[in-house]
Amino acid sequence: MKKMIMSLLLFLGVLSASAQAEQKGTTEYVFQPHWYIMLQGGGQYTLGEGSFSDLFSPNAQVALGYNFTKVVGLRLSVNAWQSKGVIKLDDTDMTPAQSFEGKWKWNYVAPSLELMFNLSNIVCNYNPTRLLNVYAFVGGGANIAWKNDQAQNVEAQIAAYQNTNPNLLYDGKQNMRYLWDGSKVNIFGKGGLIFDFRVSDKVSINIEGNANILTDKYNSKKAGNADWYFNALAGVKINLGKTYTTKFTPAPEPEVRYVEKVVEKIVEVPAKVEVKPIEKIRRDIFFTINSFKVRDTEQEKIKDIADYLQAHPNAKVEVTGYADAGTGNNRINDRLAKQRADVVVKALMNQYNISADRITFDSKGSRVQPFAENDLNRVTICIAE
Repeated sequence: MKKMIMSLLLFLGVLSASAQAEQKGTTEYVFQPHWYIMLQGGGQYTLGEGSFSDLFSPNAQVALGYNFTKVVGLRLSVNAWQSKGVIKLDDTDMTPAQSFEGKWKWNYVAPSLELMFNLSNIVCNYNPTRLLNVYAFVGGGANIAWKNDQAQNVEAQIAAYQNTNPNLLYDGKQNMRYLWDGSKVNIFGKGGLIFDFRVSDKVSINIEGNANILTDKYNSKKAGNADWYFNALAGVKINLGKTYTTKFTPAPEPEVRYVEKVVEKIVEVPAKVEVKPIEKIRRDIFFTINSFKVRDTEQEKIKDIADYLQAHPNAKVEVTGYADAGTGNNRINDRLAKQRADVVVKALMNQYNISADRITFDSKGSRVQPFAENDLNRVTICIAE
């Protein structure tokens, strides 16, 4: 039991030491413009006087989009498959009552361009790791329809029924006066919502509902109002390339205060004063990704080194540049590490008049990683003593 308790205490001590060694700071998500593709399938309801099942048909959609900002994007979609129509005739004056119902379907393809808005980022700020994003979109395009043979057959059946039943009338004011043959192009407007569920940085699953409005001539019937169809779709979205990067800002280092110790003279005989060795200082100057520019927040660290060297004329400083292994390659990282060391050396010499013979510098590229967290290795480490 005693061995188990000692092992547990040792384990907790290691965890505590690791937590204390962890670099503190804040991580910020930076949006990256990117392309994506969407593949979806589902069903369509073409508005009409028939039952829902009579006017329901399969539907598919493929889209290519580009997100310009974390809120606004543009999508080119191609929606296609088929739409359906129903017409009813009846003569309630006859005994028994006469009636006729005609049904038909036709094919179409409808490319459109839509402006996309990320409502979640508008309301809740940008977060690329959010589970659910809600998009609204609006746009329009051209509906290209063909294969309207069944509508032609329904019209022929209506003519035959009316020859034998002259009192048989169209239901209400609807009729087949807009019957078309071959192919037909209609301009349409489109709007809807998308619910996008994140699976990973690359992949998400979505549910889309959209409404489409066309002229009265889409379904071959003259009704005196616009024609509509509604699509319900589900599918997958694949992002192409990076959608975001992270920017780590280290927490400010605590200010080091030196307290001078006052020694009282007890006797008049001069006491032998012990000369203590000068304590060394270290400053870590952090850089952003693919950059060797010293940020304003890091300039103070270079000044700390310069002040130390000016206060201790015999001290020297060792400057070492690094690059993170998570990005780039050895050729790029070797160059970045050297530039990061060089810019600090030049600042010490040109801004603070530190002699070159008091400075040694080196660069390790990304072959040596002084920190466990990848982004912290975009750094120049200065040790003066």
